[in-house]
Amino acid sequence: MTPNASDRRDTWLFFLLAFWVLAVGFGLRDPWPADEPRFVLVAKQMVESGDFLFPHRGGELYPDKPPFYFWLLSLAYGFIGSWRWSFLLPSLLAGLGTLALVRDLASRLWTPRAGLWAATAVLVCFQFVYQAKRAQIDPTLVFLTTLSLYGILRHLLLGPSWRWLWFGGFAAGLGVISKGVGFLPLLALLPFALMARRGWEGLAPLGQGNGWRWALLAPAVLAPIALWLVPVFTVAILSGNPEHEAYLRNILLKQTAERYVDPWHHHEPFWYFGQVVLLFWLPFSLAYPWLLAPWRTAWRQRDARVWLPLAWSLLVLLFFSASGGKRDMYILPALPALALAAAPYLDAISRRTGFRRLVLAFVLLFSTLLLAAGAAALVAEPGFARKLVAERGLGEEGRWLWWMLASVGAAGLLAAAWGRVRGALVACALLLGLLWSGYGLVVHPLLDDENSARGLMQEARERVGEGVAIGLVDWKEQQLLQAVGPVVEFGFRQPVPVQATRAKAWLLEAPGERWLLVQRSELLACIDFEAAGAAERLGTANRRDWWLLRAGALAGCP
Repeated sequence: MTPNASDRRDTWLFFLLAFWVLAVGFGLRDPWPADEPRFVLVAKQMVESGDFLFPHRGGELYPDKPPFYFWLLSLAYGFIGSWRWSFLLPSLLAGLGTLALVRDLASRLWTPRAGLWAATAVLVCFQFVYQAKRAQIDPTLVFLTTLSLYGILRHLLLGPSWRWLWFGGFAAGLGVISKGVGFLPLLALLPFALMARRGWEGLAPLGQGNGWRWALLAPAVLAPIALWLVPVFTVAILSGNPEHEAYLRNILLKQTAERYVDPWHHHEPFWYFGQVVLLFWLPFSLAYPWLLAPWRTAWRQRDARVWLPLAWSLLVLLFFSASGGKRDMYILPALPALALAAAPYLDAISRRTGFRRLVLAFVLLFSTLLLAAGAAALVAEPGFARKLVAERGLGEEGRWLWWMLASVGAAGLLAAAWGRVRGALVACALLLGLLWSGYGLVVHPLLDDENSARGLMQEARERVGEGVAIGLVDWKEQQLLQAVGPVVEFGFRQPVPVQATRAKAWLLEAPGERWLLVQRSELLACIDFEAAGAAERLGTANRRDWWLLRAGALAGCP
């Protein structure tokens, strides 16, 4: 259906709002844990060394993730010239791209209005926006899996269009070299085969005798993988470097099949992702009860336009649930497909009085919690506020956080009281928009020094003086990323006592000219943190206590 002037206006308005929600706070912070400092550090070392095949973290190879996302970070830096202003750019563009793909495909399958509702369903989800405002691989992965699924569904539902199928395969290959699970869109071929065999409605007339065209899907998927692996294998074989061999073994086996079958962290029960799609996908998840009946009707009518993306999202849910290792963001690639399956029904659901009442209850409850938390922190300093202030070193500046929460909560309550049931959706949109604006404009600059360790490393440089080398022991990626002046590290994966032993030897080479930066922990029990003239407390960052040490503080270390 061709969009009319009203549809085009609504589309422009939607993407202006989406850009604000995803971009607000851009440039107001540096990389924060978890993952962001690590990924930006890897990309920074790629740019500085010119080695884009073998990622490094400090002096060690980093084999945990394929390199595509690091290439994107490097490319963003090349365009902008500032890590602070570029490291969130891939996630921002990926988020906007995901919304555009969902809107376009739903518009082609149904109507332009259904397309806008599908994109809105994705945008309002807490998890989607939160991840799109972070420099992690997952937003890029979601975009690539959605792009791959877009191409595959353009062929299976709106085709035949073999070029779109091959392009979908190529996007899946890019997903694989971003994160191993990028192949997931190809699972859509399984329910498609069953639906085609049983004569479901809505499938494209693909005809017979196209075996060679289907066979070209495999090289389309493998092409981007080969563009990465062939040079890596070539360099590894020619160099004879055992570290290169260990890198390949780790990233091709340990970080893929072994991590899925026998994960070594993030263990959760089988039903874990059920709570994610209910709580983290709020407020879109409020529509679930009203979607069951039309989905059941679509099943009876054998409507592949609804059930092919829905079946794929269920396969993704099953795939991740079957592994013992689970993190909430793993399931995010299924969200756009679920929104596609809901697209033709969301407009009608939005008019239901029961649904609007549920949305109003959500706005009232969430706004009340925000207002109560902010007001309590301003007036009574409850335990959670004291803990946050102590851990993040907020001091008096913490009041801006509490004022933001209280203000957003109060605005949400006023909007709910003004709109009531009829205006519940508008009140919800206002509440979410204000919340993400406060997150970007208040939380980003307020917590940046503590979370990024930028202030800590600047203070360390001022303490020791210009040109003095600082050694890092038991360090985090943000310390090396934010370092000012000369620094030395003694391995990241090395056991902390080994790092301390190497650091002591390094200090003794020039005991009056070098310092160590360490975090106080049980792993460094041999260090005398009370040594006069040899130990200075620097401050806190990332909820850890950091110290500057001279050689005398390590006298008890072997």
